[in-house]
Amino acid sequence: MDDQVKLIVRQILTDHLEMNNHRKTPERYAVLDAIYNIKGLFTMEELGQYLAKNSFQVSRATLYNSMRLFIALRLVMKHSLQTNTMYEATYSNRNHCHQICTVCGKISEARVPEVTQAVKKARLKRFRKDTYSLLFYGICSACQARFTRKKSMAETSNNKKNKQTQ
Repeated sequence: MDDQVKLIVRQILTDHLEMNNHRKTPERYAVLDAIYNIKGLFTMEELGQYLAKNSFQVSRATLYNSMRLFIALRLVMKHSLQTNTMYEATYSNRNHCHQICTVCGKISEARVPEVTQAVKKARLKRFRKDTYSLLFYGICSACQARFTRKKSMAETSNNKKNKQTQ
């Protein structure tokens, strides 16, 4: 993420902590910085590994408590996927879609302008929408190619067996 976004999210955190008379701990800021340095979705384990790799040890409790705060401040979005829970920095990337392969678990971001336009036009009763995240589940091209190769090899093998028995 760019430095301007990092400054803004750090200021949002600082303002919240000061308004609520909470301590401004280096751990909270380190976790926030790490989140905004990671590209795309991540798990809590990956976040902990990222911090450890960058020589900043943080307890699991600190990670989870910080994440709960960042979600409340709308600086992070939590995604409960089929296999696990993933998180992502959302301050400058609020509305988007993800493609999730149900075979290999690969997750990638999808740009779908038609969805963006439809969501903008949508009128919801007694509800003010401000962000969305849409998940597409299916099979990625790599897994689809693997299935096609396996099927082709199986058909070739069956054809050879049939010719031998005739």
